[in-house]
Amino acid sequence: MRNPPDSLMIFAAGFGTRMGALTSARPKPLVRVAGRALIDHALDVAAPIAPEVIVVNTHYRADQMQAHLAGRGVVISHETPEILESGGGLRQALPLLGDGPVMTLNSDVVWDRANPLTLLRQAWDPAQMDALLLCVEPENAIGRRGGGDFSCGPDGRLARGGPVIYTGAQIIATGSLAGVDQPVFSLNLIWDQMIAAGRLFGLTYPGRWCDVGTPEGIALAEAMIAAADV
Repeated sequence: MRNPPDSLMIFAAGFGTRMGALTSARPKPLVRVAGRALIDHALDVAAPIAPEVIVVNTHYRADQMQAHLAGRGVVISHETPEILESGGGLRQALPLLGDGPVMTLNSDVVWDRANPLTLLRQAWDPAQMDALLLCVEPENAIGRRGGGDFSCGPDGRLARGGPVIYTGAQIIATGSLAGVDQPVFSLNLIWDQMIAAGRLFGLTYPGRWCDVGTPEGIALAEAMIAAADV
């Protein structure tokens, strides 16, 4: 490992509209999968890494998220009056996360066995990478709707268009966030700059991954977890 980061940002501020009635009165990270809230599955991923800082961003039904996470060593980055999207949300949280590259994780996915953050930390090489995105092949993406996000070259560099799917886990250097002149923006803007510089890399996840963005995704994730436990 080459100086792996020790701070983690978990994205949890969205409205979860694709969940329909399940998020009419609660935030999506508190939707339960296999008897536990999605945010707890994300914190399970973080536990073996033991990051020095874990930041969770909030917006919709933020009081419920704060109550659920109270006393668990998590720092809240509350976004108001609007959601800042992935790039703006990460930039707002930087004073809490500290200097240097950070790990990020989406709160609405479930993993099959292999720990995504461990894999990223083992492969991280800041000498040539500004970001390392964990990706999955389509046949291992459960509950995914739509096409792929990137193509991955033989050297691991990513380009737009192609079959591989971004899983929501990455390590990213944050220096370029300061150069964006709008408060609300996606990390896609930063990734495109890194692609142009040849410094956006991908790592293939060796297990299965489930996108829990819809009610149907809950059953798929529970089936995947049950199969992994056999």
